[in-house]
Amino acid sequence: MPEDRRIFTELTVLENLEVGRQPPRPNAPAWTAERVFTLFPNLAAMPDRPGGRTSGGEQQMLTIARTLMGNPSCVLLDEPSEGLAPVIVDQMAQAIRTLKRQGLSVLLSEQNLHFAAEVSDRAYIIEKGQMRFSGTMAELAANPDVRAQYLAV
Repeated sequence: MPEDRRIFTELTVLENLEVGRQPPRPNAPAWTAERVFTLFPNLAAMPDRPGGRTSGGEQQMLTIARTLMGNPSCVLLDEPSEGLAPVIVDQMAQAIRTLKRQGLSVLLSEQNLHFAAEVSDRAYIIEKGQMRFSGTMAELAANPDVRAQYLAV
Protein backbone atom coordinates (compact mmCIF):
# COMPACT_ATOMS: atom_id res chain seq x y z
CA MET A 1 0.00 0.00 0.00
CA PRO A 2 1.61 3.28 -1.07
CA GLU A 3 2.18 6.09 1.41
CA ASP A 4 0.52 8.64 -0.87
CA ARG A 5 -2.72 6.63 -1.19
CA ARG A 6 -3.19 6.83 -4.99
CA ILE A 7 -6.92 6.30 -4.97
CA PHE A 8 -9.00 6.93 -8.07
CA THR A 9 -10.64 10.21 -7.09
CA GLU A 10 -13.40 10.13 -9.71
CA LEU A 11 -14.38 6.52 -9.00
CA THR A 12 -16.73 5.68 -6.13
CA VAL A 13 -15.55 3.82 -3.07
CA LEU A 14 -17.08 0.61 -4.44
CA GLU A 15 -15.54 1.15 -7.88
CA ASN A 16 -12.12 1.70 -6.27
CA LEU A 17 -12.53 -1.67 -4.54
CA GLU A 18 -13.49 -3.36 -7.79
CA VAL A 19 -10.33 -2.03 -9.46
CA GLY A 20 -8.29 -3.99 -6.92
CA ARG A 21 -10.27 -7.24 -7.20
CA GLN A 22 -8.21 -10.34 -8.04
CA PRO A 23 -9.12 -14.02 -8.06
CA PRO A 24 -8.66 -15.90 -4.77
CA ARG A 25 -5.09 -17.06 -4.10
CA PRO A 26 -3.98 -20.27 -2.42
CA ASN A 27 -3.13 -19.84 1.27
CA ALA A 28 -4.37 -16.24 1.34
CA PRO A 29 -7.55 -14.81 2.86
CA ALA A 30 -10.27 -14.09 0.29
CA TRP A 31 -11.71 -10.57 0.41
CA THR A 32 -15.03 -9.21 -0.77
CA ALA A 33 -16.47 -5.71 -0.57
CA GLU A 34 -18.71 -6.86 2.28
CA ARG A 35 -15.76 -8.19 4.25
CA VAL A 36 -13.78 -4.98 3.65
CA PHE A 37 -16.78 -2.93 4.80
CA THR A 38 -16.83 -4.94 8.03
CA LEU A 39 -13.19 -4.05 8.59
CA PHE A 40 -13.73 -0.38 7.66
CA PRO A 41 -17.31 0.64 8.62
CA ASN A 42 -16.59 4.24 7.57
CA LEU A 43 -16.37 3.03 3.97
CA ALA A 44 -19.55 0.95 4.28
CA ALA A 45 -21.46 4.17 4.93
CA MET A 46 -20.35 5.68 1.60
CA PRO A 47 -20.07 3.06 -1.16
CA ASP A 48 -21.30 5.49 -3.83
CA ARG A 49 -19.18 8.48 -2.78
CA PRO A 50 -16.34 9.43 -5.14
CA GLY A 51 -12.96 8.61 -3.60
CA GLY A 52 -11.87 12.23 -3.96
CA ARG A 53 -14.73 13.34 -1.71
CA THR A 54 -13.60 11.28 1.27
CA SER A 55 -11.43 12.46 4.15
CA GLY A 56 -7.71 11.71 4.32
CA GLY A 57 -8.34 8.92 6.84
CA GLU A 58 -11.08 7.43 4.68
CA GLN A 59 -8.76 7.57 1.68
CA GLN A 60 -6.13 5.69 3.70
CA MET A 61 -8.74 3.06 4.59
CA LEU A 62 -9.82 2.88 0.94
CA THR A 63 -6.25 2.30 -0.18
CA ILE A 64 -5.84 -0.59 2.26
CA ALA A 65 -9.26 -1.96 1.34
CA ARG A 66 -8.44 -1.86 -2.38
CA THR A 67 -5.17 -3.68 -1.64
CA LEU A 68 -7.04 -6.36 0.31
CA MET A 69 -9.34 -6.95 -2.67
CA GLY A 70 -6.27 -8.46 -4.37
CA ASN A 71 -6.37 -11.28 -1.77
CA PRO A 72 -2.74 -10.89 -0.65
CA SER A 73 -1.04 -13.17 1.85
CA CYS A 74 1.12 -10.24 3.00
CA VAL A 75 0.72 -6.47 2.86
CA LEU A 76 3.37 -3.78 3.20
CA LEU A 77 1.88 -0.69 4.79
CA ASP A 78 3.95 2.45 4.31
CA GLU A 79 3.24 5.02 7.06
CA PRO A 80 -0.45 4.12 7.51
CA SER A 81 -0.84 6.54 10.45
CA GLU A 82 0.77 9.56 8.78
CA GLY A 83 -1.33 12.71 8.83
CA LEU A 84 -4.43 11.06 10.29
CA ALA A 85 -6.67 12.29 13.11
CA PRO A 86 -6.14 10.39 16.38
CA VAL A 87 -9.54 8.67 16.15
CA ILE A 88 -8.69 7.40 12.65
CA VAL A 89 -5.23 6.25 13.84
CA ASP A 90 -7.01 4.18 16.52
CA GLN A 91 -9.33 2.69 13.87
CA MET A 92 -6.32 1.92 11.67
CA ALA A 93 -4.55 0.16 14.56
CA GLN A 94 -7.67 -1.92 15.24
CA ALA A 95 -7.92 -2.86 11.55
CA ILE A 96 -4.27 -3.96 11.45
CA ARG A 97 -4.72 -6.10 14.58
CA THR A 98 -7.81 -7.66 12.96
CA LEU A 99 -5.89 -8.42 9.76
CA LYS A 100 -3.17 -10.15 11.78
CA ARG A 101 -5.72 -12.23 13.72
CA GLN A 102 -7.22 -13.32 10.40
CA GLY A 103 -3.87 -14.69 9.26
CA LEU A 104 -2.62 -11.89 7.03
CA SER A 105 1.06 -11.02 7.39
CA VAL A 106 1.62 -7.29 7.81
CA LEU A 107 4.94 -5.59 7.20
CA LEU A 108 4.80 -2.06 8.56
CA SER A 109 7.11 0.81 7.68
CA GLU A 110 6.29 3.40 10.30
CA GLN A 111 8.01 6.29 12.05
CA ASN A 112 5.33 6.66 14.73
CA LEU A 113 6.82 4.38 17.41
CA HIS A 114 3.72 4.46 19.60
CA PHE A 115 1.53 3.31 16.70
CA ALA A 116 4.06 0.67 15.63
CA ALA A 117 4.29 -0.67 19.20
CA GLU A 118 0.49 -1.02 19.35
CA VAL A 119 0.28 -3.25 16.27
CA SER A 120 3.68 -4.89 15.84
CA ASP A 121 5.18 -8.08 17.20
CA ARG A 122 8.73 -7.38 16.08
CA ALA A 123 10.84 -4.34 15.28
CA TYR A 124 13.66 -3.84 12.81
CA ILE A 125 15.70 -0.67 12.68
CA ILE A 126 17.46 -0.11 9.38
CA GLU A 127 19.95 2.70 8.89
CA LYS A 128 21.61 3.35 5.56
CA GLY A 129 20.73 -0.14 4.35
CA GLN A 130 22.15 -1.88 7.42
CA MET A 131 20.14 -3.75 10.04
CA ARG A 132 20.87 -2.00 13.35
CA PHE A 133 18.33 -3.79 15.54
CA SER A 134 16.12 -6.85 15.28
CA GLY A 135 13.92 -8.09 18.09
CA THR A 136 10.54 -8.07 19.74
CA MET A 137 8.85 -4.84 20.68
CA ALA A 138 9.51 -5.73 24.34
CA GLU A 139 13.22 -6.14 23.59
CA LEU A 140 13.26 -2.76 21.88
CA ALA A 141 11.49 -1.13 24.82
CA ALA A 142 14.03 -2.70 27.20
CA ASN A 143 17.07 -1.49 25.24
CA PRO A 144 17.83 2.12 26.24
CA ASP A 145 20.97 2.29 24.08
CA VAL A 146 19.14 1.44 20.86
CA ARG A 147 16.25 3.73 21.75
CA ALA A 148 18.62 6.61 22.50
CA GLN A 149 20.69 6.11 19.36
CA TYR A 150 17.93 5.49 16.83
CA LEU A 151 14.61 6.59 18.29
CA ALA A 152 15.40 9.77 20.19
CA VAL A 153 14.02 12.98 18.77
